[in-house]
Amino acid sequence: MTHETTTATLDLGPQARILARLADGVRDDRLADPTPCPDLAVRNLLGHLTGLAVAFRDAARKDLGPTTDTSPEASVPDIGPGWREELAKVLAELADAWREPGAWTGMTRAGGIDLPGEVAGAVVADELVIHGWDLARATGQEYTPDAAALRAAYGLLAGAAEESDRDQGMFGPVVAVPADAPLLERAVGLSGRDPGWSRTAQ
Repeated sequence: MTHETTTATLDLGPQARILARLADGVRDDRLADPTPCPDLAVRNLLGHLTGLAVAFRDAARKDLGPTTDTSPEASVPDIGPGWREELAKVLAELADAWREPGAWTGMTRAGGIDLPGEVAGAVVADELVIHGWDLARATGQEYTPDAAALRAAYGLLAGAAEESDRDQGMFGPVVAVPADAPLLERAVGLSGRDPGWSRTAQ
């Protein structure tokens, strides 16, 4: 990749806390609402976030096994009782795990894919930033991601789009966004989402 992805100094804690606050603000009557993620309702997105937090927590710890070997496409995720507390807990554990310098070195695995620790850190930053936008848009909440995590996410997404001739992002075809648009909107476009997505238009 020609774009910088991340550094071992990136603290995922601020973005994890932002995402936990967004999740806590989700009303129960919004759990069945659509999200910018195709085929995922709010409750499924929350279930996906819980699973990815566990997977990347264990990837940081190099604790490889069922949580790191399973593809996120293997099943449609869902939430259970106490999901708010569970998600907040695993997000905090995720941030703590990635504060260890060893998390960013050597090889690890997530979603059944082997990758360098530094790349895994950039991927989880991207997941937290973009899914934070997904959740905020789906539930009508304001959203300002952590600036450092956003820069790491944008670097990863821009590099992925560049490697595939800018027509295919990590999650779908790149959506064209003006070059002078805010960085979050440009990252959202690179992820294959329309920054203008609205739940009321679904």
